[in-house]
Amino acid sequence: MERTQIFDLMGELKLYGMKAAFDEIMATAVKRQHEPQRIVGDLLNAEINEKQARSIKYQLTIAKLPLAKDLEDFQFDGTLSAAAASSPSSATSYWSAAPARAKPTWPLRSPEAASDLVPVAASIT
Repeated sequence: MERTQIFDLMGELKLYGMKAAFDEIMATAVKRQHEPQRIVGDLLNAEINEKQARSIKYQLTIAKLPLAKDLEDFQFDGTLSAAAASSPSSATSYWSAAPARAKPTWPLRSPEAASDLVPVAASIT
């Protein structure tokens, strides 16, 4: 079977991964004298890899993720100045000056907070 006929059949069957890898796989197979089963297996692996890559590309397209930014595109409003960012002591003091968030404790309501709600509940009834 001619190469063009094989490519036509691969195109008709939508085997685009096989079609793209065919020449390279056949050249390697001839050079290393691979068995026909190995050649078919390599072609099938190429098709699977191409389908997975196409699927990932499609999923990323429909995800509508924001475009990646370079450093030139990033807005540095409200951050450290260049001088402060260059000295490590300034940077650590900036971050350590940020207020620490309190960790929630169990139970989330303290007993004092619960006792504050009792008069409110009594006035409703």
